[in-house]
Amino acid sequence: MSILVSELYGKQIITTTGNKLGSVEDVILNVETGAVSNLLMTRTDNLLRSKDTKGTFAKSNVKFERVKNISEVIVIGLA
Repeated sequence: MSILVSELYGKQIITTTGNKLGSVEDVILNVETGAVSNLLMTRTDNLLRSKDTKGTFAKSNVKFERVKNISEVIVIGLA
């Protein structure tokens, strides 16, 4: 799947069962491969300012390997 990183921002993330999770606020790139590794539903600066960074990251993070389809929305598998 080939897509520009800039096209991911703002897209709604939903599960294959139709649950809306949020929208893409930021991405994490693997600098070694140049590939997207995670989608964040919170901005990185908000994440870093959080009192519970680990918990906030866990709740707002989607591993890119879960992505099943990208069109008007991003569809992810459950695990």
